[in-house]
Amino acid sequence: MATDAQRPRFLRPPWLALFRRRDLATTGSGWLEAWLGPLELRLLDALWRRSDETGVRGVAGDFPDTAYTTLMTTLDRLYKKGLLVRRKEGKAYLYAPRYERKELESLLAADAIDELLRWSEGGRGPELVLSRFVEAVGRRDERMLDELARLVRRHKAARK
Repeated sequence: MATDAQRPRFLRPPWLALFRRRDLATTGSGWLEAWLGPLELRLLDALWRRSDETGVRGVAGDFPDTAYTTLMTTLDRLYKKGLLVRRKEGKAYLYAPRYERKELESLLAADAIDELLRWSEGGRGPELVLSRFVEAVGRRDERMLDELARLVRRHKAARK
């Protein structure tokens, strides 16, 4: 498990905010929608649609009602969170996503689970987290419990 210093900035606490966001449960929104602001997510989506790195001018057409400086600040914020890579070309920066969308969602989910398990080791016992997880899965869909059992068996077999 990575230490806080090794994690990209976006994975550092407060990870629990993901679980407190009601819209995640009620609207079916994903991990990214719970973690990022609307403009941040729209900018990431715009960058994911492009095959090459691009600057503020390159995405400005997708955001006609947003000020150039707002786009510039938001791209910089996404870069500082570790979500974008950038390079300077002339006086401007060119940006590209560091992760594909699915990869980023997977990282967020894995980190949240790691943090829950780390929290449970603080005298509370992992059984509490694991039992609540199983209960939550069962409430959502009984077939998911079967899938969870299958994944556990597969994981155990692979470790032997």
